[in-house]
Order: sequence, then C-alpha cells, then structure tokens
Amino acid sequence: MPKGRGTRRTTTLMGFTNIREIPGPEEIIAMAPLGPELKRIKAVRDQELKDIVEGKNSKFIVIVGPCSAHEEDSVCDYVRRLAGLNEKVKDKLFVIPRIYTNKPRTTGEGYMGMLHQPNPDEEANMLDGILSIRRMHVRAITESGLTAADEMLYTDNLVYCEDMLSYIAVGARSVEDQQHRLAASGISMPVGMKNPTSGDFNVLYNSIQAVQASHSFIYQGFEVRTSGNKLAHAVLRGSVNKHGASIPNYHYEDLSLAVDMYRKRGLENPLVLVDVSHANSGKLFYEQPRIAKEIIHSRKYSEDIRSMVRGLMIESYIEEGNQKVGEHVYGKSITDACLGWEDTQSLLLYIAENV
Repeated sequence: MPKGRGTRRTTTLMGFTNIREIPGPEEIIAMAPLGPELKRIKAVRDQELKDIVEGKNSKFIVIVGPCSAHEEDSVCDYVRRLAGLNEKVKDKLFVIPRIYTNKPRTTGEGYMGMLHQPNPDEEANMLDGILSIRRMHVRAITESGLTAADEMLYTDNLVYCEDMLSYIAVGARSVEDQQHRLAASGISMPVGMKNPTSGDFNVLYNSIQAVQASHSFIYQGFEVRTSGNKLAHAVLRGSVNKHGASIPNYHYEDLSLAVDMYRKRGLENPLVLVDVSHANSGKLFYEQPRIAKEIIHSRKYSEDIRSMVRGLMIESYIEEGNQKVGEHVYGKSITDACLGWEDTQSLLLYIAENV
C-alpha cells in the first residue's frame, strides 16, 4: 500500500468541519513501530497462513476474539490466554486473535470502535484512536507471539495498521462497495470477503473475482495500480430477510452449494471460512459451539466440503455475554455478546481433536 500522501488540503465540502489533522502513515507508524523481532514473528506467521490459504498446509484456521476490542488490558489478557491454548492446538489449528477496532453501526449510533473512541466513556478522538490501536497490537504480539485479524471498515485507514495484521476481513455491508474491492486487491495478506446481508452467493463470488484482479484507481493522493490479491476468499456469515429475521448458511446444503458455486467460478485458492456468530447464530452467542460442531460434522461427511471449508470465525472474550458502555466489567464485550473463556477453550480443543 502507498505510504506517502498527496498535497493536503482543507475540506471544503458543505457540512464538513475540520477537527484535527491526522499525520501521514509513516509518521504514525514511527510513533508506535513494530521492532525487528515482532516483524520477524509476523513474517513467519504470514508465510504459514499464506501456505494454508494456498492449500500447501492442512491446518484449520480459527479466528477468535471479542466482537470489538475496546480496552487494551483485557484484550491483551485474552490474547495471552489464547497463546497458552495455542500451544495445545497448534499442530492442527492456526489461531488468529480477532482484534477488531472498527465497528460498523447499522443506524450510525452506538460505540464505533477503538479507532473512534480509544476510551468508550469519552468523546471521539481518531488520532488517539489510531495510536491506541497500534500500541495495543504491539503489546499483543509482544506478549503472545500471535498476530491478529481486523476488519477493513474504512479503506483509508488501512495504511495505519496493515504492517501489524496477518488477516483482514471485509464485512457484509462493505463487500459490495467498489472502493473496498479495489483496496483489497492491493493487500498482500489474506482477505476474507463476507457474504452480503442479503446472503447472495453470486455477490460474494463477484467480490472475490474483483479482489483477485488488478485495478487502477486513486488512493491516498496517488494514482495506483494493484497486483490483485490471490489470497482473497469467502466467509459465510448468514443473512437477513426483509423482515429482519436471521437466515443461517452453515448447514450441509449451504456449504455444498457454496463449494459448488466456488468451483464453477474457477477462482484461485478457493477457501471458505464460516462465521459461527452474526446471522448464523442469530446473535445468540451460546449457539456458536453447536454450530461449529455441525460444520465439523459436515466436513467429515463430505470430502468436497472438507477440502474447501477450512476455517471458522468465533466471537469470544473473557466473560460471556455483553454489557452496556460504562458498566466496566473486565473482559466483557460492549457490543455483541460473546462466548466466555472456558467455553472457548473447550471449543478450540474439540475442533483440534476433530478436524
């Protein structure tokens, strides 16, 4: 991704007010850099994950962590616990901490993530947010040896943190957006494209096809050309109908259809991850283990599914459930409800024994 910027100019669009100038990515990265040892750790993990996506390594991907990473101490505590568990499952699983710092809000209301509010009890400060995110990632990698995943909610913000991540997700509301597809085509790490909230698999595979291709466009003040991201792949997260009811897409028939449509497209490095939360669970956090086990069973029943469905996304934290902003329960989500640590540990052990 380009590191510099074009000429800065004051926003003149009607309705916009400049609050503060955000330094360019090189300046921000210098304020909270990855040291040589952390860069080495990331390079090793990135290569292993690339091999998994390309089918050269048979490990099963598990992206697991809180719905939103709102507080550094509890997030790093969680990731340290995950690192300890990883020692027991690393021969079978490739564990990626979910450290999501940008939260899409359907109505524009509610906590929007650490990027906006490094302190959920205070007003937004996006400069402090960017620096808080970088410091949290540096600490998490230092204390655990695990590099993380985040969602690319805003394409312009990618340049501030891409050097710390091993995996990026494009969410259900963003997957149809042209700018997200173009930006993802220039990312050099695996990008999971979620099915849209409509559930349309054609839209999902169109997005992957677009991301795997090269594009020219304007980004960060430059005209750029991307190489295409051959590591882009599918994530099934369920859908919502016109009445707002959740429609899961993790059942055997759904997975079979996803695999069949994927093969017919002829896309590179076909890979399906299943998000066992969101519309697949109806946001009932306690359903996640049952859903995960059904997917594991489907893999055992069908070699076609087993060969392509090679990972899960799980929402989990230290304490189960969720809380309101301001309640200050340590290690408990302030957005969607999450699986607690004990159940998470049991689930990952089960997955490792059965994949």
